Amino acid sequence: MKNHVWRPLFVVLGLVAGILLFRLVYVPADFGTQEQGYTFGFHRLGNEQEWKDYPAKYKNNSYCTECHDDKVKSWEASAHAIIPCENCHGAAFGHPDKPEKLTIDRSRDLCIRCHAKLLMPSSGRNKIAGIDSEQHNAKTECVECHNPHNPSLEDM
Repeated sequence: MKNHVWRPLFVVLGLVAGILLFRLVYVPADFGTQEQGYTFGFHRLGNEQEWKDYPAKYKNNSYCTECHDDKVKSWEASAHAIIPCENCHGAAFGHPDKPEKLTIDRSRDLCIRCHAKLLMPSSGRNKIAGIDSEQHNAKTECVECHNPHNPSLEDM
């Protein structure tokens, strides 16, 4: 074979060898899928306890019920019951101490994430009531007319 074929081949083989050597030195020996296979994906076995000890940033809805049972009951009876509280109210990490009150995202963009009208009839997302955000009260925040804890089809 000619040199114009061998040179690039050696360059590619050198790069592959360099990458494998770098990986051998850089990746810890306990990194992999471990005994559970791909259940937890690739992770470092020596790091598991560190992650178990790390405080959870997100809580579940039962955490909110402890203090806000009236709001949670109203929300559970609504069409939004499948959406965790923290999707709109932010992470409950450190609440109620820090911050004393969670920030509430009342922006139109938050609602449009789920309620934008889609033009794909095969999507399961089309079961959610959608609006044309440029036509439907374009300059108004959704919460000025709709109660997110108790939305009804009449509101839409």
